[in-house]
Amino acid sequence: MVFRKRFIGAVLCLSFSVLSIHAQQPSSTPADEATRKMAVEIFKQLIEINTTDSVGSVTAAAEAMAKRFRDAGFPDSDIHVLGPNTNDRKKNVVVRLHGSGKHKPVLLIGHLDVVEARREDWTTDPFQFIEKDGYYYGRGTSDMKDGDAIMSATLIRMKKEGYVPNRDIILALTADEEGGTSNGVDWLLKNHRELIDAEFVLNHDGGGVPADHGKPVLVEVDATEKLYGDFVLTATNPGGHSSLPRPDNAIYELANALTRIERYQFPFELNNITRAYYERQVKLAPPARAADLKAMLNNPPDMDAVARLSKDPTDNSTLHTTCVATRLSGGHANNALPQMAQANVNCRIEPGHSLEEIRLKLAEVVADPKVKVQFRENSNVLMDHGSDRHSFVPPAPRKEVFDPLEKIAAQMWPGVPVLPNMSTGASDGVYTNAAGIPTYGISGEQYDRDDIRAHGKDERIGVAAFAKAVDFYYVFLKGVTTD
Repeated sequence: MVFRKRFIGAVLCLSFSVLSIHAQQPSSTPADEATRKMAVEIFKQLIEINTTDSVGSVTAAAEAMAKRFRDAGFPDSDIHVLGPNTNDRKKNVVVRLHGSGKHKPVLLIGHLDVVEARREDWTTDPFQFIEKDGYYYGRGTSDMKDGDAIMSATLIRMKKEGYVPNRDIILALTADEEGGTSNGVDWLLKNHRELIDAEFVLNHDGGGVPADHGKPVLVEVDATEKLYGDFVLTATNPGGHSSLPRPDNAIYELANALTRIERYQFPFELNNITRAYYERQVKLAPPARAADLKAMLNNPPDMDAVARLSKDPTDNSTLHTTCVATRLSGGHANNALPQMAQANVNCRIEPGHSLEEIRLKLAEVVADPKVKVQFRENSNVLMDHGSDRHSFVPPAPRKEVFDPLEKIAAQMWPGVPVLPNMSTGASDGVYTNAAGIPTYGISGEQYDRDDIRAHGKDERIGVAAFAKAVDFYYVFLKGVTTD
């Protein structure tokens, strides 16, 4: 099995040209309180619309945003609420701000759906927008109704100001990025590409400004991302009476398989993006970390240094494909041996590897013919053969994206470097990149690296960080769409 494929594309030039911090420091960005207030109002409205796959409605959120755009003066002809007829809860909204037409459009994407959240798990109601202790709380506050609100408020501000960009700006707020059968970006590309076709994509579901205890250390651009994949392990057994325990209990078999996966570490990998990312970090890191980074970057790499760095969850996920059990089920009665036990294993896969490669590797690691390893499609159908889908080569840097980003970053976070990175998660960028539309994850939102709560309990974002991100996005998007 080939687990290391050549990663095409000369992206190291980023570290020599695009990523140099400009010496000039523009005057401070003006805070527009009306836009900040509008963004918070939209944010609150979206948080309080349940858009989970189980019982929520993305359509309700899409229609609420469509009304805001109509009220701001966008004509009906430039607003589209649409989606697959098979699911009325999964409609998307697409809105267009017309420009001069000098260049092809830019597409902004963001998903409206959120992962499940149970009230009993949270200290606050996950579907109530709450401000306390300098944070906004609620499901989707950091993934990614914050970005939806920021992009929407920015477009509405531009419309009210009469701004005419040098290219159309298209915003698509979509369904099922977090899972489900009706991914909005994929559906729009396949069924209504004319509505969202663009020269490049700005994906707010990526990038950011990671900080250590409130001190920003990087301005990140997601130049590539890992591939998302779900795999299902199933152990079966004839079962029987619980008074007669058997060593081949299906739950025990499954537990042993999961233990093997937990103990297995996928091979260490660097690609052009992550190598450039760590090369730039050497000068910024504390001495011990800098030494480990240098040792890791050697050829051959120092695997002891790799092991030390991999103790950090973020570094570990950057340097390896990762797989973790996320759901368990099994048994049919309290007084019976289980006839079936099943686990979902969620993987985030390094670029260059297909879903089928990972399924085969998991089966090899499990090494138990009594445990079946299958691939789970987005439709929840289980397949004995995984997809050949894989993550894509990162797009080349674009001057019209990176120049304004560096200028605004130098202004808002002086001395903090702009670096390309690989998202260790996954996003709808997998669809736009596959469609030949270069995609960049950029948000301008600051977050503490030791307080990442997306998909978790008491999800939140800082009040000040959100306000600054509103200011950032307006200036950045104007920079992208002005010659």
